[in-house]
Amino acid sequence: MKISIRMDDITPDMDWARFMRFKALCDQYNIKPLIGVVPDNMDENLHIDTPETAPVTDFWQYVKTLEKDGWCIAQHGVTHIYTTRKMGCFPLNRLSEFAGIGYEQQYEALSRGRKILSDHGIMTDCFMAPAHSFDRNTVRALKKLGFCRMTDGFGTVPYSRWGMVFYPISYRQGSVLKKRDKEGYATFVVHTNTMKDRDFERYEQLFAAYSDRLVSYADLLQLTPKKRGVLGSAVEYLMAVTKFVLVNIRGL
Repeated sequence: MKISIRMDDITPDMDWARFMRFKALCDQYNIKPLIGVVPDNMDENLHIDTPETAPVTDFWQYVKTLEKDGWCIAQHGVTHIYTTRKMGCFPLNRLSEFAGIGYEQQYEALSRGRKILSDHGIMTDCFMAPAHSFDRNTVRALKKLGFCRMTDGFGTVPYSRWGMVFYPISYRQGSVLKKRDKEGYATFVVHTNTMKDRDFERYEQLFAAYSDRLVSYADLLQLTPKKRGVLGSAVEYLMAVTKFVLVNIRGL
């Protein structure tokens, strides 16, 4: 299977040292990830650096430079503040910025986030839900706003559902790495803000060992999506619930 990378929680006050360290690794192997940009970050957990300590003077211009270099951009929520404990359509977490909230409220918030990005010259049709959590109202609002892609779900190829194209993330990295000869794609989710030295070392080893399987995210966007039916959706939902349970058991 081919492997792509998505990087979450991209903000003006993210941990720039960690971001730049991972970017250098991507540059070394000529990988162009998908980055999830939070339009109006209000999450205290993501307030790490200050504009004075950031290595770039204009965050939004820097994002546009990455895009020109082949990186893909997704709108990553709006404020990244979790307002409900609903699991939504893809139940990996019991917290959400959107799931369980009415359509009009979601539309208004998502529209504001989209405008913030567009006001800075960033146009994208791809959405990345914080905590992987969204519901049908989220999808309805996104479609009305012109989004047609979401980075979530499980599977080996992009699939269409509810009039949206989903680009799956990996269920478990270890199982993906074992499938060297299997057809398909998997996206590894990276949160550089919380990465430790051991995490960087693991990715350094992974990129070196599997360099022939690494692809840029733009390659995924060129694929023709498959139609996903009721059975496939049910299997995905059960997989997400199972992973949620296993992760929380290990955390006890």
